[in-house]
Amino acid sequence: MARAEKQWHLLPSDPTATNRLAGSARVSSVVAQLLINRGVRDAAAARRFLDTPLGGLLPPMALPGVRDAADRIARAITDKRRICIYGDYDVDGVTGTSVLLRVLNKLGADVQFHVPLRLSEGYGLNGERLRELQRAGVSMVVSVDCGIASLAEAQVAREIGLELIVTDHHEMKMGLDGPILPLASVLVHPRLPAPEPYPFGDLSGAGVAFKLAWAVAQRATGSERVPADLREILLDAVGLAALGLVADVVPLRDENRIFVRHGLERIRTNPSVGLKALLDASGVKPDQVLTSEDVGFKLAPRLNAAGRLGCASFAVELLTTTSITKAVQLAQQLEALNSDRQSHERKYTQAAKEMVEEQFADDPAIVVGSEDWHPGVIGIVASRLVDYFGKPALVIAMQPNEPIATGSGRSVTGFALHTALVACDDILEGHGGHAAAAGLKVRPERIPALRERFNAYVTGHYPGGAPAQQLTLDAEVPLSAITFGLLKDLDKLEPYGAANPKPKFLAAGLKVEGARLIGTGEVQRHMDFRVRQGETTIRCVAWGMADRLEELMSANGDCCLAFTPKINEWKGYKKIELQVIDLKPGKTVPLV
Repeated sequence: MARAEKQWHLLPSDPTATNRLAGSARVSSVVAQLLINRGVRDAAAARRFLDTPLGGLLPPMALPGVRDAADRIARAITDKRRICIYGDYDVDGVTGTSVLLRVLNKLGADVQFHVPLRLSEGYGLNGERLRELQRAGVSMVVSVDCGIASLAEAQVAREIGLELIVTDHHEMKMGLDGPILPLASVLVHPRLPAPEPYPFGDLSGAGVAFKLAWAVAQRATGSERVPADLREILLDAVGLAALGLVADVVPLRDENRIFVRHGLERIRTNPSVGLKALLDASGVKPDQVLTSEDVGFKLAPRLNAAGRLGCASFAVELLTTTSITKAVQLAQQLEALNSDRQSHERKYTQAAKEMVEEQFADDPAIVVGSEDWHPGVIGIVASRLVDYFGKPALVIAMQPNEPIATGSGRSVTGFALHTALVACDDILEGHGGHAAAAGLKVRPERIPALRERFNAYVTGHYPGGAPAQQLTLDAEVPLSAITFGLLKDLDKLEPYGAANPKPKFLAAGLKVEGARLIGTGEVQRHMDFRVRQGETTIRCVAWGMADRLEELMSANGDCCLAFTPKINEWKGYKKIELQVIDLKPGKTVPLV
């Protein structure tokens, strides 16, 4: 079965609206058009989007539950009670845990942290672990990036006398009369029903943790303006929150955009000992501008590798240590784990593709599993399968001698994965998630029944077959217009991410020259070539598209490209190149 072909959709342009916004917001027409494409249409909104002052962060006490939670934590610090920060094992969880840990340590708290082991404890609060913490002398647990759906675990905490403060941003469990909330001492959540709802509901777990840490600092010092040394820790915490926000793919608008813009600059100019070691291990140069792309492709995968293949506590230790020696050692451990993760990912993805093509090519969805796959990597594999085949995918890891297998799902645009799993509820041992991604538990012997039910649901949802996935492009540009000045304009829209994607452009009528495969290892997985249009020639790199070389040359070298432009710097010499997103052979391309 061939790679699923994407349909290209070129966003319409409105020269009158573009010129009006360019004049009123004092930006170029290119930036104005991109802002309009992102739903920003008036000058005031454009300036807020582009300027993003740190002072634009909402006061922490505005977040539902923060005032009560901060009071309780401040009293616990004064009373010398033992506090445990209980975080999730992904980047959002470990950065949020690190934020609270650093602030509470600075305030003299008796504080420790716990990040669950993915395989033995699973996601979220664990009842038995709460009992162990209570027996060890912990009297207050503050969750980070988890807990809002932990109804049974909150009841355990209540029964054993643990004061539980839940901070989270995930979806709440819903009943007929609204959300079903855990009976914790306090709930802190940006979308919590409240007399005065929080104006921005899309904070990540680390963003919520930052607001609580800020509020605790104010309560403990008795002032909205905290002392200089504590302020420096909070500024470092903006950087940690930025890592979590980018990694968790929350919409980069409003407060999230402020966090990421200022947080990345803080990491670049004043990194902690641990982040300095992580930047060095990731190959990020000290003098370069740090972007959300660097976080998404270099920093976050290394932090995530700890929770996927090892113990996420390594990541928390790295982000909170003050020892250069320890930081370097921990960064090297994460580097090794990430290399293992990359190797597993490539191996599993290839095996899964072959499984689909040989056994399930005609199925409307993908349900595959193996005893050879590590549960910590299957989510990435599911994403690769969705991107390649254009179908919803469930990937399941079956552990030898274990009665329950772990699965991870990813979806296509317009298909609510969590709703589909509800239709499979009687087959599964458990499931949770949202429209785009979900997790599940299933007995291995029930996987065929799951495949049949899931496929039937997808068929019912798409009676005529799943629609082709669309690739949305911002504008068509000639190669001659791709200049350093254009890229300087595009930099004004950073940071890029969810709800503010990196601009994608179309270039048609190109001629390919010098196409070749590149990459290290036994299998070269990337393509390198040049394209010519009139008098202009530009180098192109197509990551992970080595299998499309024949397709690229199938129209005698004529092609159209969807791409993002980038400056490549080598030994002080800068040049512009195109990073290929998709390609179509031929001089023109049909658009939808």
